[in-house]
Amino acid sequence: MGDQIRHILTLQCPEGMGIAHDVTGFLVEHERTIVELKQYDDMSSQRLFMRVDFSGDDVPGLLEKMREEFAPIAAERQMDWQLRERGQRTKVLIMVSKFEHCLNDLLHRAHTGSLPIDIVGVVSNHPDHRSLVEWHKVPFHHIPVTKDTKPAAEAKLEEIIERTGTELVVLARYMQIFSDKLSTKLSGRTINIHHSFLPSFKGAKPYHQAWDRGVKTVGATAHYVNAELDEGPIIAQQVQEVDHTYTAEDLVIAGRDTEAKALSNAVKWHCEGRVFLWGNRTVVLR
Repeated sequence: MGDQIRHILTLQCPEGMGIAHDVTGFLVEHERTIVELKQYDDMSSQRLFMRVDFSGDDVPGLLEKMREEFAPIAAERQMDWQLRERGQRTKVLIMVSKFEHCLNDLLHRAHTGSLPIDIVGVVSNHPDHRSLVEWHKVPFHHIPVTKDTKPAAEAKLEEIIERTGTELVVLARYMQIFSDKLSTKLSGRTINIHHSFLPSFKGAKPYHQAWDRGVKTVGATAHYVNAELDEGPIIAQQVQEVDHTYTAEDLVIAGRDTEAKALSNAVKWHCEGRVFLWGNRTVVLR
Protein backbone atom coordinates (compact mmCIF):
# COMPACT_ATOMS: atom_id res chain seq x y z
CA MET A 1 0.00 0.00 0.00
CA GLY A 2 1.36 3.40 -1.00
CA ASP A 3 0.97 6.76 0.62
CA GLN A 4 -2.65 7.49 1.47
CA ILE A 5 -4.46 10.68 0.51
CA ARG A 6 -7.90 11.93 1.45
CA HIS A 7 -10.39 13.96 -0.55
CA ILE A 8 -13.72 15.64 0.11
CA LEU A 9 -16.64 15.46 -2.30
CA THR A 10 -19.54 17.82 -1.64
CA LEU A 11 -22.71 18.03 -3.68
CA GLN A 12 -26.32 19.11 -3.73
CA CYS A 13 -28.88 18.21 -6.36
CA PRO A 14 -32.56 17.40 -6.92
CA GLU A 15 -33.65 14.31 -5.00
CA GLY A 16 -33.82 11.05 -6.96
CA MET A 17 -33.40 7.29 -6.69
CA GLY A 18 -29.87 5.90 -6.66
CA ILE A 19 -27.79 9.04 -6.07
CA ALA A 20 -25.91 7.55 -3.12
CA HIS A 21 -25.36 4.40 -5.21
CA ASP A 22 -23.90 6.47 -8.04
CA VAL A 23 -21.49 8.25 -5.68
CA THR A 24 -20.36 5.20 -3.70
CA GLY A 25 -20.08 3.11 -6.86
CA PHE A 26 -17.84 5.75 -8.41
CA LEU A 27 -15.58 5.68 -5.34
CA VAL A 28 -15.41 1.88 -5.41
CA GLU A 29 -14.35 1.99 -9.07
CA HIS A 30 -11.45 4.22 -8.05
CA GLU A 31 -10.54 2.02 -5.07
CA ARG A 32 -11.43 4.70 -2.54
CA THR A 33 -12.46 3.99 1.06
CA ILE A 34 -15.21 6.11 2.60
CA VAL A 35 -14.09 7.58 5.93
CA GLU A 36 -17.24 9.62 6.56
CA LEU A 37 -20.45 10.13 4.59
CA LYS A 38 -23.15 12.53 5.68
CA GLN A 39 -26.26 13.43 3.77
CA TYR A 40 -29.53 15.22 4.28
CA ASP A 41 -32.67 14.77 2.21
CA ASP A 42 -34.79 17.92 2.42
CA MET A 43 -38.26 16.58 1.75
CA SER A 44 -39.80 20.05 1.56
CA SER A 45 -37.61 21.10 -1.37
CA GLN A 46 -36.93 17.59 -2.73
CA ARG A 47 -33.20 18.28 -2.59
CA LEU A 48 -30.26 16.13 -1.49
CA PHE A 49 -27.15 17.44 0.28
CA MET A 50 -24.10 15.20 0.67
CA ARG A 51 -20.51 15.38 1.95
CA VAL A 52 -18.14 12.42 1.51
CA ASP A 53 -14.67 12.16 3.09
CA PHE A 54 -12.73 9.31 1.43
CA SER A 55 -9.18 7.96 1.23
CA GLY A 56 -6.98 5.81 -0.95
CA ASP A 57 -3.54 5.44 -2.49
CA ASP A 58 -1.94 8.65 -3.67
CA VAL A 59 -1.80 8.30 -7.45
CA PRO A 60 -0.28 11.00 -9.72
CA GLY A 61 -2.98 13.02 -11.47
CA LEU A 62 -5.71 11.38 -9.39
CA LEU A 63 -7.70 14.51 -8.52
CA GLU A 64 -7.95 15.73 -12.11
CA LYS A 65 -8.85 12.24 -13.35
CA MET A 66 -11.62 11.82 -10.78
CA ARG A 67 -13.05 15.26 -11.52
CA GLU A 68 -13.13 14.48 -15.24
CA GLU A 69 -14.81 11.10 -14.76
CA PHE A 70 -17.32 12.31 -12.17
CA ALA A 71 -18.46 15.24 -14.34
CA PRO A 72 -20.90 13.18 -16.49
CA ILE A 73 -22.56 11.74 -13.36
CA ALA A 74 -22.85 15.23 -11.90
CA ALA A 75 -24.32 16.61 -15.12
CA GLU A 76 -26.93 13.84 -15.35
CA ARG A 77 -27.99 14.45 -11.73
CA GLN A 78 -27.87 18.27 -12.05
CA MET A 79 -25.35 18.47 -9.23
CA ASP A 80 -23.71 21.55 -7.79
CA TRP A 81 -20.51 19.84 -6.67
CA GLN A 82 -16.90 20.23 -5.62
CA LEU A 83 -14.07 17.72 -5.24
CA ARG A 84 -10.89 18.76 -3.48
CA GLU A 85 -8.08 17.44 -1.33
CA ARG A 86 -8.93 17.21 2.37
CA GLY A 87 -7.06 19.77 4.45
CA GLN A 88 -6.76 22.23 1.59
CA ARG A 89 -6.42 25.61 3.26
CA THR A 90 -8.74 28.46 2.35
CA LYS A 91 -7.36 31.93 1.65
CA VAL A 92 -9.16 34.29 4.04
CA LEU A 93 -9.27 38.08 4.23
CA ILE A 94 -10.42 39.43 7.61
CA MET A 95 -12.11 42.81 8.03
CA VAL A 96 -12.39 44.55 11.40
CA SER A 97 -13.13 47.94 12.95
CA LYS A 98 -12.47 48.83 16.60
CA PHE A 99 -13.34 45.63 18.52
CA GLU A 100 -10.51 43.10 18.30
CA HIS A 101 -11.77 40.00 20.15
CA CYS A 102 -12.96 38.12 17.04
CA LEU A 103 -9.87 39.16 15.08
CA ASN A 104 -7.59 37.99 17.88
CA ASP A 105 -9.42 34.67 18.10
CA LEU A 106 -9.14 34.01 14.36
CA LEU A 107 -5.45 34.95 14.28
CA HIS A 108 -4.74 32.60 17.18
CA ARG A 109 -6.74 29.71 15.70
CA ALA A 110 -5.05 30.11 12.32
CA HIS A 111 -1.61 30.22 14.00
CA THR A 112 -2.27 27.06 16.01
CA GLY A 113 -3.77 25.20 13.05
CA SER A 114 -7.24 24.74 14.52
CA LEU A 115 -8.70 26.52 11.50
CA PRO A 116 -7.83 25.31 7.97
CA ILE A 117 -7.14 28.82 6.70
CA ASP A 118 -4.35 31.05 5.46
CA ILE A 119 -5.01 34.66 6.42
CA VAL A 120 -3.86 36.67 3.42
CA GLY A 121 -4.53 40.05 5.02
CA VAL A 122 -6.54 42.15 7.45
CA VAL A 123 -8.47 45.21 6.29
CA SER A 124 -9.66 47.85 8.74
CA ASN A 125 -11.22 51.29 8.56
CA HIS A 126 -9.16 52.17 11.65
CA PRO A 127 -5.38 51.82 12.25
CA ASP A 128 -5.75 50.46 15.82
CA HIS A 129 -4.85 46.82 15.22
CA ARG A 130 -1.87 47.21 12.90
CA SER A 131 0.70 46.12 15.51
CA LEU A 132 -1.33 43.02 16.50
CA VAL A 133 -1.79 41.94 12.89
CA GLU A 134 1.80 42.57 11.84
CA TRP A 135 3.06 40.68 14.93
CA HIS A 136 1.33 37.67 13.38
CA LYS A 137 3.21 38.45 10.14
CA VAL A 138 -0.04 39.19 8.29
CA PRO A 139 -0.36 42.19 5.92
CA PHE A 140 -2.47 45.03 7.35
CA HIS A 141 -4.45 47.37 5.10
CA HIS A 142 -5.89 50.58 6.51
CA ILE A 143 -8.79 51.73 4.32
CA PRO A 144 -10.71 54.62 5.88
CA VAL A 145 -14.37 54.81 4.90
CA THR A 146 -16.64 57.85 4.76
CA LYS A 147 -19.84 58.44 2.85
CA ASP A 148 -17.88 60.24 0.13
CA THR A 149 -14.97 57.76 -0.06
CA LYS A 150 -16.98 54.54 0.16
CA PRO A 151 -16.94 53.74 -3.59
CA ALA A 152 -13.16 54.22 -3.73
CA ALA A 153 -12.70 52.19 -0.53
CA GLU A 154 -14.71 49.29 -1.94
CA ALA A 155 -12.74 49.45 -5.18
CA LYS A 156 -9.50 49.18 -3.19
CA LEU A 157 -10.96 46.27 -1.21
CA GLU A 158 -11.89 44.45 -4.43
CA GLU A 159 -8.35 44.98 -5.70
CA ILE A 160 -6.92 43.39 -2.54
CA ILE A 161 -9.33 40.45 -2.81
CA GLU A 162 -8.32 39.89 -6.44
CA ARG A 163 -4.58 40.30 -5.85
CA THR A 164 -4.43 37.96 -2.85
CA GLY A 165 -6.66 35.28 -4.34
CA THR A 166 -9.06 35.62 -1.42
CA GLU A 167 -11.62 32.81 -1.30
CA LEU A 168 -13.49 33.90 1.85
CA VAL A 169 -14.02 37.33 3.41
CA VAL A 170 -14.68 37.33 7.16
CA LEU A 171 -16.24 40.38 8.81
CA ALA A 172 -14.90 40.12 12.36
CA ARG A 173 -16.91 43.01 13.82
CA TYR A 174 -16.43 45.21 10.77
CA MET A 175 -18.89 48.02 11.38
CA GLN A 176 -19.32 49.26 7.82
CA ILE A 177 -22.14 48.17 5.52
CA PHE A 178 -21.23 46.91 2.04
CA SER A 179 -22.98 48.38 -0.98
CA ASP A 180 -25.60 46.18 -2.62
CA LYS A 181 -23.26 45.72 -5.57
CA LEU A 182 -20.38 44.45 -3.45
CA SER A 183 -22.65 42.29 -1.27
CA THR A 184 -24.01 40.61 -4.39
CA LYS A 185 -20.54 40.11 -5.87
CA LEU A 186 -19.27 38.46 -2.68
CA SER A 187 -22.44 36.44 -2.06
CA GLY A 188 -21.73 33.01 -0.61
CA ARG A 189 -18.16 33.85 0.29
CA THR A 190 -18.52 36.52 2.97
CA ILE A 191 -19.29 35.63 6.58
CA ASN A 192 -20.38 38.22 9.14
CA ILE A 193 -20.68 37.98 12.91
CA HIS A 194 -23.64 39.80 14.39
CA HIS A 195 -23.46 40.55 18.09
CA SER A 196 -26.98 39.35 18.69
CA PHE A 197 -29.04 36.18 18.47
CA LEU A 198 -30.67 37.09 15.15
CA PRO A 199 -33.36 37.78 14.15
CA SER A 200 -33.85 39.56 17.50
CA PHE A 201 -32.21 42.80 18.60
CA LYS A 202 -30.77 44.18 15.38
CA GLY A 203 -28.93 47.47 15.13
CA ALA A 204 -25.97 49.15 16.78
CA LYS A 205 -26.61 48.26 20.46
CA PRO A 206 -28.32 44.87 20.63
CA TYR A 207 -27.00 44.02 24.11
CA HIS A 208 -28.51 47.19 25.51
CA GLN A 209 -31.80 46.28 23.82
CA ALA A 210 -31.52 42.83 25.37
CA TRP A 211 -30.91 44.31 28.81
CA ASP A 212 -33.95 46.54 28.42
CA ARG A 213 -36.03 43.41 27.74
CA GLY A 214 -34.56 41.48 30.68
CA VAL A 215 -33.32 38.58 28.57
CA LYS A 216 -32.09 35.36 30.19
CA THR A 217 -29.71 34.43 27.37
CA VAL A 218 -27.41 36.38 25.11
CA GLY A 219 -26.10 35.11 21.83
CA ALA A 220 -24.33 35.75 18.57
CA THR A 221 -25.07 34.82 14.97
CA ALA A 222 -22.64 34.08 12.14
CA HIS A 223 -24.25 34.37 8.72
CA TYR A 224 -23.51 34.89 5.06
CA VAL A 225 -23.74 38.46 3.84
CA ASN A 226 -26.33 39.50 1.30
CA ALA A 227 -27.88 42.79 0.20
CA GLU A 228 -30.39 42.70 3.09
CA LEU A 229 -28.80 43.99 6.30
CA ASP A 230 -28.43 41.19 8.87
CA GLU A 231 -30.77 38.94 6.86
CA GLY A 232 -28.24 36.57 5.24
CA PRO A 233 -28.42 32.77 5.64
CA ILE A 234 -27.45 31.72 9.17
CA ILE A 235 -24.51 29.33 9.58
CA ALA A 236 -23.86 29.18 13.33
CA GLN A 237 -25.24 30.58 16.57
CA GLN A 238 -24.02 30.55 20.17
CA VAL A 239 -25.88 31.40 23.37
CA GLN A 240 -24.95 31.96 27.00
CA GLU A 241 -27.24 32.04 30.01
CA VAL A 242 -27.41 35.30 31.98
CA ASP A 243 -29.67 36.63 34.72
CA HIS A 244 -31.07 39.78 36.29
CA THR A 245 -27.76 40.63 38.01
CA TYR A 246 -26.03 41.33 34.69
CA THR A 247 -25.65 44.96 33.68
CA ALA A 248 -25.68 45.97 30.02
CA GLU A 249 -21.88 46.10 30.16
CA ASP A 250 -21.79 42.57 31.63
CA LEU A 251 -23.89 41.37 28.71
CA VAL A 252 -21.42 42.92 26.28
CA ILE A 253 -18.55 41.04 27.95
CA ALA A 254 -20.47 37.76 28.01
CA GLY A 255 -21.47 38.25 24.39
CA ARG A 256 -17.89 38.55 23.15
CA ASP A 257 -17.19 34.88 23.88
CA THR A 258 -20.30 33.83 21.96
CA GLU A 259 -19.30 36.05 19.04
CA ALA A 260 -15.80 34.57 18.78
CA LYS A 261 -17.07 30.98 19.01
CA ALA A 262 -19.94 31.40 16.56
CA LEU A 263 -17.65 33.06 14.02
CA SER A 264 -14.83 30.52 14.30
CA ASN A 265 -17.34 27.66 13.96
CA ALA A 266 -18.85 29.23 10.84
CA VAL A 267 -15.43 29.77 9.26
CA LYS A 268 -14.33 26.21 10.08
CA TRP A 269 -17.48 24.58 8.74
CA HIS A 270 -17.41 26.69 5.56
CA CYS A 271 -13.76 25.88 4.89
CA GLU A 272 -14.30 22.16 5.52
CA GLY A 273 -17.11 22.07 2.96
CA ARG A 274 -19.81 21.41 5.54
CA VAL A 275 -22.08 24.36 4.68
CA PHE A 276 -24.53 24.19 1.79
CA LEU A 277 -26.49 27.25 0.65
CA TRP A 278 -30.05 26.80 -0.52
CA GLY A 279 -32.11 29.96 -0.88
CA ASN A 280 -31.99 31.91 2.37
CA ARG A 281 -31.15 28.82 4.42
CA THR A 282 -28.11 26.68 5.03
CA VAL A 283 -27.62 22.97 5.57
CA VAL A 284 -24.61 22.24 7.79
CA LEU A 285 -23.40 18.62 7.69
CA ARG A 286 -21.16 18.12 10.72
